[in-house]
Amino acid sequence: MTLFGVPGWGSTIAEAMLEVAGQPYDFVDVAGFDQPGPARARLIEVNPLAQVPALLLADGTVMTETAAIALHLADIVPEAPLAPPPGAPERPRFLRWLVWMVANVYPTFTYGDYPARWSKDAAGLVESTLAWRKQLWRQFEPEVGAPHVLGARLSALDIYVAAMVHWRPRREWFDAQTPRVAAAADAALANPAIARVMARNFRG
Repeated sequence: MTLFGVPGWGSTIAEAMLEVAGQPYDFVDVAGFDQPGPARARLIEVNPLAQVPALLLADGTVMTETAAIALHLADIVPEAPLAPPPGAPERPRFLRWLVWMVANVYPTFTYGDYPARWSKDAAGLVESTLAWRKQLWRQFEPEVGAPHVLGARLSALDIYVAAMVHWRPRREWFDAQTPRVAAAADAALANPAIARVMARNFRG
């Protein structure tokens, strides 16, 4: 498999999922893809939305969207700690919050990171998306178990939080405002594969 991504971006989540699942892959760094140039052209070949991650499977199938990648890897490597199996009591909660994460939190970056694409009031859009993102994390906070989001079971949800506490509003905010989320992010690093990926992507 080939993963198209940028260190520290959303591809970090897919990269950690691949590592946890023990799946070999090549990484193609498309840094600068958000500006015209060869990196963007290369990414568009596999994902016309020009978004990372994009995962090219061995048979040539293209997968995008981290939630889809998580569920696919859980299907092919069911023993990997990515998703509770069908019938597990945690399965409904896992599915709910997996889709919640990508349907609600992720769009705040889609619009907030490139505000001029969407609004004449770019500064206002940055401010409003950040405020909404904080509200979403506060909503998620009481749903987080210990040591992991689902409680005893590690899952892809923990990979999301382990990466996303590095993004705005930044780790200091999570420590102060959503300590359960912060603790789950730290607990995820007990998995060596997750720890390696986070160290590679968030140096310093």
